[in-house]
Amino acid sequence: MDDILDGLSPAPLWAHFGEISAIPRCSGNEERIRAYVLETAKGCGLESRMDTAGNLVVYAGASPGHEKAPSVVLQGHLDMVCEKEKDSPHDFARDPIRLKKQGDWITADGTTLGADNGIGVAAALAVLTDTKVVHGPLECLFTVDEETGLAGASGLAPDMLSGQVLINLDTEEDGALYIGCAGGCDTQLILDLETETPSTPDGRTVRLHLGGLQGGHSGIDIHRQRGNAIRLLVRFLWTQQAAGAAFRLVAINGGTKHNAIPRDCEALVWVPEEGLEPLTAEAARYAAVLSDEHAVSDPNVRLDVVDTGTTVPEAVFSTAFQERALNILYGLPNGVISMSQVVPDLVETSTNLAVVKTGADRLRILTSQRSSVPSALEDVCGTVCAVARQAGARVRRGEPYPAWKPNPDSALLKTAETVYRSLFGGEPRVKAVHAGLECGIIGARFSGMDMISFGPTIQGAHCPSERVQVSTVGRFWRLLTALIEALAS
Repeated sequence: MDDILDGLSPAPLWAHFGEISAIPRCSGNEERIRAYVLETAKGCGLESRMDTAGNLVVYAGASPGHEKAPSVVLQGHLDMVCEKEKDSPHDFARDPIRLKKQGDWITADGTTLGADNGIGVAAALAVLTDTKVVHGPLECLFTVDEETGLAGASGLAPDMLSGQVLINLDTEEDGALYIGCAGGCDTQLILDLETETPSTPDGRTVRLHLGGLQGGHSGIDIHRQRGNAIRLLVRFLWTQQAAGAAFRLVAINGGTKHNAIPRDCEALVWVPEEGLEPLTAEAARYAAVLSDEHAVSDPNVRLDVVDTGTTVPEAVFSTAFQERALNILYGLPNGVISMSQVVPDLVETSTNLAVVKTGADRLRILTSQRSSVPSALEDVCGTVCAVARQAGARVRRGEPYPAWKPNPDSALLKTAETVYRSLFGGEPRVKAVHAGLECGIIGARFSGMDMISFGPTIQGAHCPSERVQVSTVGRFWRLLTALIEALAS
């Protein structure tokens, strides 16, 4: 276990989290973390099963005297979002997460921490290995590939679970019990690249880099009005093009994940010699505008202009293609589309301009839409498609995943509320989340499943500022173990 975690309580949970943090586990690369779970289960003499999607269930018998209690499913996902600071040398394929303690918080050195959902996985393993925890029959479900579109849960074999009560360990707010989530869909737009050689060799290739943004989770943080690096850089380029500035795009690349608000975007631009100074001056003015607009949400935003010193590029975007590309990128909706009319302060529908990538022959744009209302999800996906088709782009829509409709009359919720009051002397906040939880898919696959989700306070999920609050992990553990015991009674 990492020395950083020594002395933290609950010790069994933090011990597993330390081991998990040492194991590379980006989405699609869960073999080693799955092996760790299997090794832990085997060490406890527990049975396990894996389905063809790679999901794993560990089965634990009841504590003595609680054999007749109904089976309870504990559920979390094995993968993590792998994001790092631009100058970080971290290799997510082989390097352990380097943990840091800052007061009451655990964070990582220049990378995502993986508390989403490493804390949940560690909690389930601690329940399995800590003999002091009283429980009925348990089915601990560890899914794969959650962060790339809930793929593991979508492929979950129907005979893996028998329990009708599920506790999801993948939300991030102490004191909150979640009973609903948004559904979602990814929409990819493809433009065939059209290029030409520059009309004159007298010019410079410069790199425009927009960065210094906080980014964040494209569901949980979308209402915070943080800057989207792609959108902000395209705004500058579109405005300069509309003003008649003489520049030609060579490439534009930004964002990394469908479920993360882009923190960085770069454009390679060829500029005639006489246009370099005006473009640099306009970039400085625009940077000042951004600093003013985002003084609260992104105080470190910056736009850098770097002369690469290179010769004339072999190819630049054609004039017509550049206009089409900037029009589509600038015209795509981004951010909160609507707020819920049923749940106060809940984002109902949103869309995230997630990734733009210039390839050898194509410009690819990835967007991600979310909504707790199926018809509204279809509407915002349609809006994205309409903008794309207006610019002549091909559209590929991913498989949508369902929302989890809140059930305020849930028996599990009532039990959790009672346990919470007895432990902490107050009322929990009953909420829904504008993010995709696997509960939506699992609920659709296992009819009648009564579900709830809770967790400790995690901030900055899906970006390198991710951190988990130590004191709330203790409260999370107390609530989880007490709820499991109550369900076994």
